[in-house]
Amino acid sequence: MDIFSVFTLCGGLAFFLFGMNTMSKSLEKMAGGKLERTLKRMTSSRLSSLLLGAGITIAIQSSSAVTVMLVGLVNSGVMQLGQTIGVIMGSNIGTTLTAWILSLSGIESGNVWVEMLKPEHFSPIVALVGILLIMVSKKQKRRDIGRILMGFSILMYGMELMSGAVSPLADMPEFSSILTAFRNPLLGVLVGAVFTGVIQSSAASVGILQALAMTGSITYGMAIPIIMGQNIGTCVTAVLSSIGVNRNAKRVAAIHISFNIIGTVVCLLLFYGVGSVIPFGFLDDRAGAVSIALCHTIFNVFTTVILLPFSSQLEKLACILVRADSQHEEFAFLDPLLLRTPGAAINECTAKVGEMSRLTRRNFLLALEQLKAYSADREAEILANEDKLDIYEDRLGDYLVQVSRHGLSGDNSRQVSRLLHCIGDFERIGDHALNVQESAQELHDKQLIFSDSAKRELEVLLGALRDIMEIAFTCFADNDPEKATHVEPLEETIDRLIEEIRLRHTERLQSGVCTIQLGFILNDLLTNLERTSDHCSNIAVCVIETNRRDVDAHAYLHNIKQDSRFVQDLQTDMNRYTLPAP
Repeated sequence: MDIFSVFTLCGGLAFFLFGMNTMSKSLEKMAGGKLERTLKRMTSSRLSSLLLGAGITIAIQSSSAVTVMLVGLVNSGVMQLGQTIGVIMGSNIGTTLTAWILSLSGIESGNVWVEMLKPEHFSPIVALVGILLIMVSKKQKRRDIGRILMGFSILMYGMELMSGAVSPLADMPEFSSILTAFRNPLLGVLVGAVFTGVIQSSAASVGILQALAMTGSITYGMAIPIIMGQNIGTCVTAVLSSIGVNRNAKRVAAIHISFNIIGTVVCLLLFYGVGSVIPFGFLDDRAGAVSIALCHTIFNVFTTVILLPFSSQLEKLACILVRADSQHEEFAFLDPLLLRTPGAAINECTAKVGEMSRLTRRNFLLALEQLKAYSADREAEILANEDKLDIYEDRLGDYLVQVSRHGLSGDNSRQVSRLLHCIGDFERIGDHALNVQESAQELHDKQLIFSDSAKRELEVLLGALRDIMEIAFTCFADNDPEKATHVEPLEETIDRLIEEIRLRHTERLQSGVCTIQLGFILNDLLTNLERTSDHCSNIAVCVIETNRRDVDAHAYLHNIKQDSRFVQDLQTDMNRYTLPAP
């Protein structure tokens, strides 16, 4: 084995890691927010959490990605610490599938169909299909499938490069003498942990071990401790992801580390304790790629079986290892870790925008209450809520821009666009609520009162405004384009009401029933109410446009008023919201 073999080994490892990353990222992208929604929905019991963790890890081929996602979700306050334990254990089982796929390289048979199961034979075909899907297909989903296939093929090619690079080691006596040092179980665990920690991929670490096993130089006695150590080394990713997060998120990493370390220690003591009484004759036998995959699976399943009943104790241990701070701790608004899984990040953004919409609506309704009966406490709440809305817009806008820079599926891209459009409208409605509050405060401070006619007219207008906000905000929350079509007729009705109220106010000014000072306040109030109605219309149009790809917003606004349904809804709304006689 010369220097060029070392270069080939490094290149093979690079291809392996790149292929693994490409495949897992594309799988996550295809899954979108389904992973995160599934995690939150199916973690009610230990068994369902375990199966879920295994299933998701098998689906995206990355236990590290699952762990990082859990840290992000706990840090954002979406999941509780106890919900993550079964998922972490399950992910350790799910990650063993990669070793079984890699073990197919060791298949030997004269049958052409059996030989086709070897990655070196079928991966070129998979790569060809993948590149054709990427280059020819116009649908994003098919291109994502193509990237998954390409990632898998690159991974397998990297495995072949590593196997070929280390094959000369079988004839090197120096290498055999080095391997004798690995007969010490503690050294084997240490080497497995360190190497896996450096490359941050237990799958790659197991793959290299399988490549060495194909040379015939690895025995069971060497392989088993290294496999145990690899599970400890894979915790490095969780540790790195927990830097800068809150206390509970750090505890997720602590659970991951505790589970793997305790499992390794227990298995070492049991395996070598029993071996000292009943010697295992197979320890000196040569281990193959299939044997490595089997040992990897048995170890992970066994540690999960023995530690799953002690999930509560693991949670308590994590709380002891990561103690509570004496100062108050505020959870992260949106965790940057979730950007590694854009689908989960978009789901959390959707939840936060939902919170923002509810806060906006509440603040506007509070401001309308100020017109009826002014309250200093209500004023303080309105001002505090407005500060929160500014924070929502600022942080959500920045976060959504960051998410959009990642590769997104078509549905996710449209969802990001919808959220970016709507947070601006929510924030502007919040500003108008503050303006309404200021008008109410001016009336209160100057002890001014609208005329009875103006009060009755405003009551009709405010009723229509409450209804349009209810429809617009509900259609946004439900992402319901059908309900959104009812907003535009009501918005037109509100415009006509405001126009009529302004005309009547002018008549009252001319007759001396109203004063100029009250006129200024009323005009400002009507302007803010009209613009609020316009923003409700913007929200509804955005919902329609993002759900019906063939609809253009400007064309919708232009054409909808010619529709018979619009005319019918408009007539209904005008009959419902009729100003009283002057």
